[in-house]
Amino acid sequence: MSFSIADAAQQAKKAARQVANLNAEQKNQLLVDIAEALSVNTPSILAANEKDLAAGKENNLDAAMLDRLALDPSRIQGIADAVVEIAGQVDPVGNISSIQRMPSGIQVGKMRIPLGVIAMIYESRPNVTIDAAALCLKAGNAVILRGGKEALHSNLALAECIKSALAKHNIDPAAVVVIPDTDRAVMNELMTLNESIDLIIPRGGEGLIRFVSENSRIPVIQHFKGVCHLYIDSDADQVKGLNILKNGKTQRTGVCNSLETLVVHKDVAESFLPKAAAMLAEHNTVIHACENSIGYFSGAQAATVDDWHAEYLAMEIAVRVVDDFEQAIEHIEEYSSGHTEVIVSQDYSKTQEFIRRINSAVVMANASSRFSDGGQLGLGAEIGISTSKLHAYGPMGAESLTTEKFIVMGDGEVRS
Repeated sequence: MSFSIADAAQQAKKAARQVANLNAEQKNQLLVDIAEALSVNTPSILAANEKDLAAGKENNLDAAMLDRLALDPSRIQGIADAVVEIAGQVDPVGNISSIQRMPSGIQVGKMRIPLGVIAMIYESRPNVTIDAAALCLKAGNAVILRGGKEALHSNLALAECIKSALAKHNIDPAAVVVIPDTDRAVMNELMTLNESIDLIIPRGGEGLIRFVSENSRIPVIQHFKGVCHLYIDSDADQVKGLNILKNGKTQRTGVCNSLETLVVHKDVAESFLPKAAAMLAEHNTVIHACENSIGYFSGAQAATVDDWHAEYLAMEIAVRVVDDFEQAIEHIEEYSSGHTEVIVSQDYSKTQEFIRRINSAVVMANASSRFSDGGQLGLGAEIGISTSKLHAYGPMGAESLTTEKFIVMGDGEVRS
């Protein structure tokens, strides 16, 4: 029988009502059982992932995409641990805030409620299948998951873990749909189903996100590229700065919270850049440098405007020397993608001004950009990192997958 996305969406809408009525204890136990299923089924998940990796290598996927695609026992356990952490968090659904009595006598407040049906469209990362399902279920939503063809075997194996847990709790299996058909036509049709689906979250390359944003009839939360900046201030602790640069650029290059641009105050360029150049050379990093920094790097390329906009997702970085703090701010404001920016400085007033003035989704002082992650920021996991300010901004956990309704409590009041 061929897969129908329209039927799946209608069924998910019906299932969403059941999920919305689960209490916190029921949802948490469901998540714990999903985590347990992941651990029990690790061998079959790895076998499926091997098929995807073999096909990826045959199709010449780049190293960054293969890294995002790859699973091992440690990564699967990490995914399971994140699900357990989500289960242990406060349930956002049903929380009432801002109760106040009006002059009329009525009491008015707001209650958090599920969004309904959320569709995820994503590439390469099989962990998104579990992260998205767990967060949506925690927030009382149904979810439709459309992964890329490069991860199909992995995603279907992970889906079996979710299905077994749903069945154990007698929950409609349509509450979590992993689309088995990666044909582009299915995704195109999905984006038209605004009567069944409440929100689409695309997660992947900039091309995918722009395509979804421009073609969807359903509201879209965007996660555009992560052009993350590190600014080394004149008052920086250079040991801290070098460690933060190393961690942010070289630990995992193919993720959106890796560093893409290094900005250095001219007063410390002469002392800091040679150390940075030596460290980056050890990692065979391609350097795109401005005219005031190019001399510190062997074989560096002259930076262009395109480099200031670039998300390399590779062992590659742009470098600029600036005259002062103000010029650093101006550069970041001009070229930021709204993801994550970092300042390294021992001057408290500068770090606070940086945090106040830079309005990216995550702004850090003296810490690696690699902490810009839902799990690291206390969300358990993330369904994505929104770089659009409506309706969520930054790493999105369960609370970001809810909305609010007004509630009114009275004692027979009528409007005069």
